[in-house]
Amino acid sequence: MAESGGWHTIESDAGVFTYLIENLGVENVQFEELMTLEADDLKQISPIYGVIFLFKYNQGDTSQGPIDGQLDRNAPNHMFFANQTIQNACATQAILSVLLNADKEQVDIGGSLREFKEFTDGFPPDLRGEALSNSDLIRDVHNSFSRSNPFVDEGTRKATEEDDLYHFIAYTPVNGVLYEIDGLQPAPISHGPCTQDEFCDKVIPVIQRRINRYNAGEIRFNLMAAVQDLRIKAVEIGDEQMLAREEQKRKEWETENELRRHNFVGFTYELLKGVVKEKVRDGTYDDWIKQTKAANLQKAAAAKKSEPED
Repeated sequence: MAESGGWHTIESDAGVFTYLIENLGVENVQFEELMTLEADDLKQISPIYGVIFLFKYNQGDTSQGPIDGQLDRNAPNHMFFANQTIQNACATQAILSVLLNADKEQVDIGGSLREFKEFTDGFPPDLRGEALSNSDLIRDVHNSFSRSNPFVDEGTRKATEEDDLYHFIAYTPVNGVLYEIDGLQPAPISHGPCTQDEFCDKVIPVIQRRINRYNAGEIRFNLMAAVQDLRIKAVEIGDEQMLAREEQKRKEWETENELRRHNFVGFTYELLKGVVKEKVRDGTYDDWIKQTKAANLQKAAAAKKSEPED
């Protein structure tokens, strides 16, 4: 896999994913975080177009092919499947793997993504991955949702063995088959027959089997569902409270996304300078430092005392 080439990491967050696709021109689709692995919970927010799963990546996951299901090297030609050819792009790639494979009668992906899909139609997976990685529009929208970091250039930094690596994959029904779409695999992975109506019931056991491969204490997973804009559903069923909650959620997402675009290091630095200046002027600086050191030592001692004995 190539270096990031200007792609930055983004969070697995429903607000980030929703506004990202809206900025790409997708209409009437949002993402919802799932807190349980229950098919009934998934059905409550239907229609579901697919899910995005984030997990800690083990280097050996692709060494022997898929860990579950079967590689489908004869998947339909019109199916969008792209190899991941660059770091940090897997979140957006997984999102597009759901949306570009959705029924066009159900999901309006907008002119830009429709043009990209048509342009890459018939490309082999590696060239599709290169086309995605080199798309200025998709990269710029993706990067607009990365957290500002004044210390590390996420676009050039290489992962080390000490880093925890995470990976996004997509699950979606295409042509009556439940597919796992993982850009690090050579082809889509089939998990058997699956209609749109069966998706909720059939995808949960597949995800659960993947989770079960990890130690019981591992909880660093995240599951996002691509669904119809829930405000539309609220209007259709006449649920004013639901509509109000969804409108409030959008306002909160907008605020959070705006904050992601800024770093507050400069502000924090100036604030600390002001505090120090005040302490020096009042003659309490030395006592303040001593108290802080004492408090830190107490915290360290309490933490060490709470550690389990061997």
